[in-house]
Amino acid sequence: MSVLMVNESFDFNSLKEYLDVTDGNLASHIKALEERGLIETKKQFIGRKPNTSYSITQEGIHLFKQHLNALENLIKAQ
Repeated sequence: MSVLMVNESFDFNSLKEYLDVTDGNLASHIKALEERGLIETKKQFIGRKPNTSYSITQEGIHLFKQHLNALENLIKAQ
């Protein structure tokens, strides 16, 4: 989610490489985020190659900020 917070969008292969995860691992996480409406998927062709990119939704931004705030509060409470 943090990658999508600071980038307008990110494609599958770039995310996979950046996060150093397998196709299956990334796909399962993306599916869960997508089902909850936290990210959007855009499928297109670049030349003749399929390309899938992801961007964060407004709901995703809202919930991620809440998550960060909760983490900050947890750290401050230590």
